Amino acid sequence: MDLAPILAAGLPLLGWTTHGTYLARRLATARRDPLTGLLTRDGFTTRAERLIRSHPDRTTVLLVDLDDFKAVNDTHGHAAGDTVLKATADRLTAWCGSSGLAARLGGDEFAVVALDSADRIPQLHTALRRPIDLDGLVLDVSASVGASHPAALLLTEALSAADRDMYAHKPGSRSSRRG
Repeated sequence: MDLAPILAAGLPLLGWTTHGTYLARRLATARRDPLTGLLTRDGFTTRAERLIRSHPDRTTVLLVDLDDFKAVNDTHGHAAGDTVLKATADRLTAWCGSSGLAARLGGDEFAVVALDSADRIPQLHTALRRPIDLDGLVLDVSASVGASHPAALLLTEALSAADRDMYAHKPGSRSSRRG
């Protein structure tokens, strides 16, 4: 039996399969933040838009920004900053549970889309304020959280509304001093 025709057809197929698998893994990796394991902006956007479209009346979009994060890096080093980012990611993931998505948009900014969660936002504030233990050094942390209830809005509009809400509550902002 002559195997040449089978090998001639099989080897390119094997090569394309291997290449396709490699590219799929690279794409999946690109959609996850390597430090926190959360989705990146690209990985988050498609899934968040789908969740909003599927459940517009039950969806809450949150934007989370760590307060004075630069001071953590400047005072305690980047390893401490990385620990704070990882702890924040873990807390957001736990708060979302299986009905939401969390992403690291960049730096110390995170986004969340979750179902039936508006009444649980105070618990998120509490979780994000818990001190972080770094080898015996206790780091006091806090985060500003802005919320939006998109209903029929686009994700970009919901994130903009959450951003405005977050800055209204951020320590030191002009609007937070009014109340």
